[in-house]
Amino acid sequence: MVTTAHERGIATLTLDSPANRNALSARLVGTLRDALTACAEDPSVRAVVLTHTGTTFSAGADLKAPASPYTFVALMRQIVELPKPVVARVSGHVRAGGLGLLGACDIAIADRTSDFAFTEVRIGVAPAVIALPLLPRVEPRAAARYFLTGELFDAGRAADAGLITEAADDVDAALAPVLEGLRGASPQGLAESKKLLTVGVLDAFDRYAEDAVQRSASLFVSAEAREGITAFLERRDASWVL
Repeated sequence: MVTTAHERGIATLTLDSPANRNALSARLVGTLRDALTACAEDPSVRAVVLTHTGTTFSAGADLKAPASPYTFVALMRQIVELPKPVVARVSGHVRAGGLGLLGACDIAIADRTSDFAFTEVRIGVAPAVIALPLLPRVEPRAAARYFLTGELFDAGRAADAGLITEAADDVDAALAPVLEGLRGASPQGLAESKKLLTVGVLDAFDRYAEDAVQRSASLFVSAEAREGITAFLERRDASWVL
């Protein structure tokens, strides 16, 4: 479900679960966690690129075999705390929990074919746990709009909002100078610089993670969420749609 490749100090982790559009199942989350741990412990790895197969970076939570909120929070925190930069490479769709992965990454570059949506409100829940890495980084007015409406937005708007670093015509061309810069940086310099950059994000995890997990767990077992998830799986409007 996650493949690994190495080239000149860069470990590329590729989400590869096409059957469910790289949805965040318990299995995928666990596999990604193990791959990140291996990268952290490998002195030959200077930085990590997180990318995907197919046209979807991640469709969000796997509604049929989900990871627990605690496990997913731990994965996002692992990315934030990894002593090596993590760079997201996106060429496609990103939904719900997949945006939490982007928020946890240090740098995120997407091509202009990519699109994004916080779809939680459409199924009767809220982007509770993914708010932990996102709210410290995303422009507040943009977060309010897209959290509340669930509407689709493009890579240009994602960059303006601070959700991604850059919207590019050619994602690999945009990624190349970033990776060369990371290859030229010292391991200690990268680790210590990342600590400076992630203080606010880790503070959000320390303060609000338990509340976010409890809120997410309670919402997913609510009557509205059962209706919203059923409607989504049945490809119909939920009962509250006007």
